[in-house]
Amino acid sequence: MANVIIFGIQDFAELAHYYLENDSEHHVIAFAVNECYLPDNKMFKGLPVVAFENIEKKYSPKEFKFFAPMAPQKMNTLRENIYNNIKSKGYDLISYISTKATVFNGSIGDNCFILENNTIQPFTTIGNNVVLWSGNHIGHHSLIKDHVTFTSHVVLSGHCIVESYCTFGVNSTIRDGLHIAEGTFVGMSATIIKNTESWSIYKGNPAQKSEISSKKI
Repeated sequence: MANVIIFGIQDFAELAHYYLENDSEHHVIAFAVNECYLPDNKMFKGLPVVAFENIEKKYSPKEFKFFAPMAPQKMNTLRENIYNNIKSKGYDLISYISTKATVFNGSIGDNCFILENNTIQPFTTIGNNVVLWSGNHIGHHSLIKDHVTFTSHVVLSGHCIVESYCTFGVNSTIRDGLHIAEGTFVGMSATIIKNTESWSIYKGNPAQKSEISSKKI
């Protein structure tokens, strides 16, 4: 059991608070935001909201842990920046894995947010700072690297490699044995049947590469 500070006071933070308090051994003791986003009453969900810039003065990294389950804006790079800033202050980050997820042997990194009804098959590796929203299938012998977001009901077939900074839209499907390049954005209901190119957007069935770079999302 750990006493945990959640970064943020938006929807993802509110959901993280609910899941940690109702489906984990962890206990949320505060929220943190950058000082310019402090609410007037400095409270959220009945708990204090503290400026991140000097949070270690009140909550020592030796006694408290962090969780930063942020949305995937700018292809997960904003969440990566916060993750790195928390690490630089000396905090460990927890992962939340729903008790209603099916998880076999494999490896899962820190600051992962894995919700209900995910199926993570044997021999998979999931990196750091990964969000798996509800109802995804992560196929056997697959590798998901850092700073990746799966929305809901995504099928990642077996023996796939997902590079960092990828985002997968609702109901998208990835054929087995594919390499999903860094910064790939897979649109809602898209079907990927061949390897992707870095920082690209794919839409349709079968998916076609957009002329727009995913760096512009």
